[in-house]
Amino acid sequence: MFSLSSLSRRVLASVPGRVAPFSPSPSVPGALITNSPLSIFTRARSQLAPKQVQHIKRHKGRIPIPTGGSTKGTTLAYGEWGIRIKGNGARLSAKQLTTVEEVIKKKLKVIKGSKVYLRVFPDIPVCIKGNETRMGKGKGTFEFWATRVPTGRVIFEIGGAPIREELARDIMRIASSKLPTKMEFISRSTPPRLGNLVLHPPQPPKLDAAALPAEAQASQLAVTT
Repeated sequence: MFSLSSLSRRVLASVPGRVAPFSPSPSVPGALITNSPLSIFTRARSQLAPKQVQHIKRHKGRIPIPTGGSTKGTTLAYGEWGIRIKGNGARLSAKQLTTVEEVIKKKLKVIKGSKVYLRVFPDIPVCIKGNETRMGKGKGTFEFWATRVPTGRVIFEIGGAPIREELARDIMRIASSKLPTKMEFISRSTPPRLGNLVLHPPQPPKLDAAALPAEAQASQLAVTT
């Protein structure tokens, strides 16, 4: 396992005229750190990327389909308003999530104390091979970080300060236009979603006064009067 934030030291070690630090490995005392192909990957402070990964290349995978009955992640947890996926699931890149977050923060700048909550995180490396490339020769090179989100998953939430519903709807409408799938606006009272099915809470049963015994009807009349 290696740290993307600490790989910059390996890059500096390869600069001419700079002495490379010694390896802390007890098996090879005093050995110099050699350059690695992974030295080109660095993580900025404001970049959406994992700090540590075990394998820089992974399988493409498929977008999960929520069929097990769990509604986790389909309701608000931190804010008062939010957006979640209403259409098909999608693979969202770190650049798309960063763009949406910047749009929301720009609109909420006038409200003091407002906060933006990101409910997903891009931790899947996407590798792409060039166009018109022969088959084989191994997997493509690393391109960007992404995350696979199913239908019904909450992506962004806003809160931290009182925000009018009209303003929240306008902000989330602009944010939804930056994402590659259909989104819906939700609030604290919005029921959870299981795929394409919205799970409304069960309604209390209605009692038929004619079917009740005489004693129950009398007690009910006494309560109403």
